[in-house]
Amino acid sequence: MIVGILKEIKSEEHRVSMTPAGVEVMVKSGHEVLVEKSAGADSGFTVDAYTRAGAKIINTPEQIYAAADMVMHVKEPLPPEYDLIREGQIIFTYLHLAADEPQTRALIKSKAICIAYETIQKADGSLPLLTPMSEVAGRMAVQEGAKYLEMAQGGHGILLGGVPGVEPATVVVIGSGVVGVNAAKMACGLGAKVYLLGRNLDRLRYLSDVMPANCFTLMSSPATIRKLVKKADVVIGAVLVPGAKTPKLVTRDMLKTMKNGSVLVDVSIDQGGCFETSKPTTHGNPTFVIDGVVHYCVANMPGAVAKTSTLALTNATFPYALQIANQGWKGAMQANEEIKLGANVIDGKVTYKAVAEAFGLGYTPVDELLN
Repeated sequence: MIVGILKEIKSEEHRVSMTPAGVEVMVKSGHEVLVEKSAGADSGFTVDAYTRAGAKIINTPEQIYAAADMVMHVKEPLPPEYDLIREGQIIFTYLHLAADEPQTRALIKSKAICIAYETIQKADGSLPLLTPMSEVAGRMAVQEGAKYLEMAQGGHGILLGGVPGVEPATVVVIGSGVVGVNAAKMACGLGAKVYLLGRNLDRLRYLSDVMPANCFTLMSSPATIRKLVKKADVVIGAVLVPGAKTPKLVTRDMLKTMKNGSVLVDVSIDQGGCFETSKPTTHGNPTFVIDGVVHYCVANMPGAVAKTSTLALTNATFPYALQIANQGWKGAMQANEEIKLGANVIDGKVTYKAVAEAFGLGYTPVDELLN
């Protein structure tokens, strides 16, 4: 198989979808790898490193789309790429389609094979290709929350961990999955008073045992959120419904009760965001203010720490990419239920139910296309 590795074009996105180490294994497995020139530069991987690993360096994305059987990105295809995608071509990347109708319709029109990192799922319900980036984003969320509490950044001037004799900040984390737990760990480590909200009582019971004493686990409900946001200095949205649009858990009415200069960090923004007032922002222009509350809604947070994020991501994605290359998309999905769950759009048909429901589109079970 010919595998194409593209340079990311999303604003301030510095990751790359395959390292030279991955290229070496892919080539030794009998595949050809095309790498767009300078695709790995921001992650610390030179053109020479890719060449030594056996990659062929390509100057333009158009050439890669024209030649590759499988194209790999980190982030979703953007409008300039839509017309480059070929019928039958495998697109393997984060897609987040339930929050992006134009992309969904473009991929349907392309008749490509679109496999989403974020919906590949293990039998235990875990999301192996989301987990490493969720770990990064959860930890970054606290860093950004602490930063934007500074008065020069629009915050109301409180140190997250306080100092002896002065009360620390209050951090509310909505969601007790990978993002939420990593955010809570970081906030607790800095000395904040942390409320960690979730909807699984067994999960909360476990977290109550293992988290530090300054972390308080609570069952999530509208009433609890409404009460806590009033005293919060930072609220971190860490909610995920796999493959579906995120519910809006902090409403505009709740926002009006929050402190001026408090901070919302919406890690769920890739799937539409869990705050009613959220809208995607970029690393270059990361915040906006509504009702005196600073909103940080960067849709590709891990891209800011590419040297960490690329390694964490490719450690997880590469085995799946290699299996797809070795067996083809049909063979890989027939052999591996996890990859089959990654199928979002195939040959013009929506094969992930939550995406179809998000836009009122027809749904085709992927098994009907594997015969």
